[in-house]
Amino acid sequence: MVHLTRCTLASAFVAIGAVAGASHSSSQPHAVLYGVSVHGIVVQSPDSTAPPRYETRANHDPNGTGKFYMGREIAQVLGTGGIEWLDRREREEEEHPAEVVASLDLHPGEVVADLGAGSGYFTFRIAPKIGKTGTVMAVEVQQAMLDTLRTRAAALKATNVKVVQGTETDPHLPAAAVDLVLVVDVYHELAYPFEVMTKVRQALKPGGRVVFVEYRKEDPAVPIKEVHKMSVEQLEKEMTVVGLVRVRAVETLPLQHIVIFRKPN
Repeated sequence: MVHLTRCTLASAFVAIGAVAGASHSSSQPHAVLYGVSVHGIVVQSPDSTAPPRYETRANHDPNGTGKFYMGREIAQVLGTGGIEWLDRREREEEEHPAEVVASLDLHPGEVVADLGAGSGYFTFRIAPKIGKTGTVMAVEVQQAMLDTLRTRAAALKATNVKVVQGTETDPHLPAAAVDLVLVVDVYHELAYPFEVMTKVRQALKPGGRVVFVEYRKEDPAVPIKEVHKMSVEQLEKEMTVVGLVRVRAVETLPLQHIVIFRKPN
């Protein structure tokens, strides 16, 4: 049940194609930082002494991709059929989107990236908060989501929304130009989290923030499949390697955390 796009980003970018089910295929080789993966088997480069950044395991969660990063299995991605799920009425009660937006502390004129924007559930809630002088960059990789975002932006006359087509490894954001990146129920599905978050850090202005909204892995009562949850500890571990610093975690939502990181000045 997860959204990349939120979860795919629908709500992981949509991200991001990790693989499977109704989303993407895992049959293609995955590039790694220190080696290459061919047919699911990681092969070290001849001159490499470091371990590969990603690991493939035959035994894994059926809801995961079998690809692991820093000890965490990457989840399968919600496909384009998830638009109805992303727009469901129950999200108001389950996820408190107004509270999420309030936690972003937005100001007119800011540049905000909605990474894995999906159908625009948060994009079009953010747009009025930053005004006509601001910009919301709605980043997606799935064509159906991109089409939906453009159609909705036109219908709502949201001229401050810019739809951006990203890739599995690059959200295609401008360098040192973004005040805040919002990632809602998407990060755990990114096929290349190190590469994507490195690009995100490069896109942030000094002091810029990344805000993750993820289902709480620490709470076994949260009714979401385990690979679609993230703990604060795991998020901090993975953000540290790309140079982002945790600011705080907000634990007021019914099922999710809001975890805020920033780029050092």
